[in-house]
Formats: sequence, structure tokens, C-alpha cells
Amino acid sequence: MSAWLGIDAGNTGVKALLFDDAGRELACAHRDTGGHSPEPGMVERDIGRLRTDLAGLVRELLDKSGLHGRDIAGIGTSGHGNGLYLLDAEGGPLAAIQSLDSRTAGLVEDWTAAGVGEAAAAICLQRPWPSQTPALLAWMARHRPQVLDRAAHVLMCKDLVVHALTGRVATDVTDMGGAGLLRLPDNRYDDGLLQVYDLGGVAAKLPPLHWPTDRVGGVSAEAAARTGLAEGTPVVAGFFDVVASAVGAGVTRPGQASIILGTWSINQVVVDAPLDGVFMSAGMAPGRFLSMENSATSAANLEWLAHHLLAQDARRAGGSAFALADALAAAAAPKADGPMYHPYLYGAAGDPSARAGFFGLAGWHDGGDMVRAVFEGVAFAHLAHVDKLLAAGAKLRGITISGGGARSPVWPQMIADVLRMPVRVAAQAETGALGAAMAAAVGAGRFADLDEAASAMVAPPREVVPDPCLAGFYRRRFALWQAVGRSLAPHWAALRDIGQA
Repeated sequence: MSAWLGIDAGNTGVKALLFDDAGRELACAHRDTGGHSPEPGMVERDIGRLRTDLAGLVRELLDKSGLHGRDIAGIGTSGHGNGLYLLDAEGGPLAAIQSLDSRTAGLVEDWTAAGVGEAAAAICLQRPWPSQTPALLAWMARHRPQVLDRAAHVLMCKDLVVHALTGRVATDVTDMGGAGLLRLPDNRYDDGLLQVYDLGGVAAKLPPLHWPTDRVGGVSAEAAARTGLAEGTPVVAGFFDVVASAVGAGVTRPGQASIILGTWSINQVVVDAPLDGVFMSAGMAPGRFLSMENSATSAANLEWLAHHLLAQDARRAGGSAFALADALAAAAAPKADGPMYHPYLYGAAGDPSARAGFFGLAGWHDGGDMVRAVFEGVAFAHLAHVDKLLAAGAKLRGITISGGGARSPVWPQMIADVLRMPVRVAAQAETGALGAAMAAAVGAGRFADLDEAASAMVAPPREVVPDPCLAGFYRRRFALWQAVGRSLAPHWAALRDIGQA
């Protein structure tokens, strides 16, 4: 039996899963690697801890599965996009900035005023934004030049995992394209693009570029001793995690779309050529791209609500805070004058100053109405992104939902109702790890391409049909939700300025 290892390294944790040739999950292990905030707006992690957790994670996975390292036919990785990971020439850690970091907000505003955004978008089809890798590199050049000078390798999160397993420095087109560091649709580095960012000196630090399914090395003797894997086990370049999640949900062909209810609101469609005027695009295979509308406005809001407002009640009831949130939202009837929630805990698309908040709360509303408003606000953020994709010319031939929020009994139906179209819910909970494992299976020659891997390894999804009775209800509320958000923009900026005074 062939077993394929998929490792998914996100902002808050690392997951490792084993799958067979049919995509059935054989074992799963998880480590919460967390992060820390040394200053307001900064979100960083410890690379040493990430490496240690990775070794323990793989050993735990092998123990759970009863498999030996030699039973693993290939390894694929996925990791959060953007952020910034710097290693020195010996592989020592210098910086590990996550994609929730917003330290570059002022720099991005300066770039926008100076026309850098337009010049960059003409090449990479993406405008600078806080947490974007080029913006963080420019911040390092301004504020930590000695660190950037010492850096030999600019990596993405999943590239750290590949390096830990193989000792090789490599990356792929999905991560670097999604980070605004490639000329698109060519899928290549571009000196002129680096000059736009005033990062010409960084070119030599960028890693070799591969397709996600390319084999970039084998498990090293050192990594084999630490993890229990067999030395030489093939490791492929891997994916930007949102692309991995789309692939693991079976979204590989033009017109297929993926919505990910995760920390970020991810809304993406497979296209033959990148769409113009959307948040970002990334190549995924020769002649295929994912064009995306994304922002940090999705299930992170539910996590905040569960941890900070519902955890104590859930403990008293002997249950999960997330289950309590689902129950409260499901029990609250839709109300035309119900409170609204803007899910901007980490800023809004195009406005890093945006803040989360409730609007329209009245004395006759209760906690269930507020929880339901959080679910609805996240659904509205997804709708706003899907509308932008459609306006840019996307042709959607089916939407599949994945991510942690897809397991909610509330959100998939609400997403279908808000979008006014059927959606499918991925059968596999960990689509990012499955997508990574599928890349490994293609790289090892088990399948010819990602389409074939999807046909073999992705289970049929569950379909959710919209309630036509709610179409007008949500469209009216969505229009008001957008109008309120626009009116709040100057006040968000004022609040930011007060905080910086």
C-alpha cells in the first residue's frame, strides 16, 4: 500500500496526515505552534519550535498509523502564504513573520501614494498590502537592514518544512505568485518587479522556483533520524495553502471555484489566464491559475468570539465554545432589523485600518442575535469577494466550501443563501493536507496530473441548496452592511491615528 504524507503549516499550527491512493485518511496529528506579538501589529513565530514540533508530529503520526517510514511513498507540504521567513547561509533562523502581521500598513500607504502599487500590479497582477512578502522585505530593509543583510534565503512557510526535511532550499510558483514576487502570467522572477519595490538586492536571496508537484529532494539522513521517515523519501515543492485546499477539495479544472472558511476569507476560481483587477492570482499548473479575492475576515472572527466571549459558558455546560456558537446562531431567527457585524478584527480588504464591530444592536436583541450576526458578517465578506470575481469576468461552474468553518451546521447553508447558488461541502476536513499529499502522489508518478489525482483521491462532496425565501432578505441586508462599512472608513482611520498618537 502506498501512503502519502501531507503536511499543512498554518499561522496557528501544523497538521500532518497520511492518505492512501484513494484519499482515505489513515492517521492525523496536530501541533499548535502559535505565535507571539512583540509589538502592536506584529505577529511572529519561533522557527526553532516549528522545526521541533514538525519532528515530533511526524513521529506521532507514524505511531498512530502503525506504518513504518519506508511505507511513505512521497511527501507534500502546504503553508500559509505571504509573511516572511528568513534564514542565514547555514540555515539559521533570522525572522519568522506571519501573514496576520500588519506592521507595513504605513509603508503600503506610502507606496500607494507614490504609484508603486500600480507599477507592481502591471507586472505581478497584485497591489501591495500589509503582510505581503515584498512589503515585509521593504520594511526589513528600512528598519532591520542588518537582519536582511545576513539573510541568505527568503522563504515561505511551507518552504521551511521542505528545508527541515531535505536540507534543500526551494519554493513553488503558487507561493511566490501569491506573494507578488513573480511576473504573471509567465510564472517567473522579474528583476524589474524587484526594482519597483526597491528590492533589487534581494534577487540573489530568492529560492529556486518549481511547480508544486516537482520533486525537490529527498528526506535527509538527519531528518530521517529525527522523524522516523526513511532517508531519501521523495519530497515535492508543495503549495501555498489556499491552493492546496482548493486542490484537496477537488477544485482543479477551469471554472471550478473554492471558498475556504478559515482564518482568512478565501474565494478563488480556476482560470486559463489570470483575471484582471482582483486581489491576487497564482499559477497552479502549466496553463492554469487560481484568481482570488481574499482578506482576513472569515472564521478568525468565530475563533475570537468562542475564545473570548463563549468559552466560560461552554465550560459550564461541558461542551465546546464552537458548538455553543453554532447552537446559538441556529436558534436565532433571521431578523430584518437584526444587528450587523463587520468582521474586520484584522482589517478589511483594501483597508488595514478597518475594525470589527456590531451595528444596529437594540434592547430587544439577545446573545443569539449577536452570534448569528457574526456568522452573517463573515458570509457577507465572502459574498463581497465573490461579487468582485464575477465582476472581473469569472465564470463559476460550481463552488466547493472547505476549511474549519465548513464543518459548522450553520455556515454552509448561510453561504448558499447569501450567494443564491448551490454550494458543495468538501467531504475531507483537512483539504490542505490532502492537496499536499496529492501533489506528492503526482510528483512520485502515481497520477499523471492534479486532475487525475482529484478524480482518484477526492471523495464526493455534500451539496447544499439555497433557500429562495431568504434571497431578498440577505440582499437588502448586504446592501446596508456595505453602506455602513463605507461610512465607517474615516472613523476607523481616526481610531488608528489616536492609537498611534
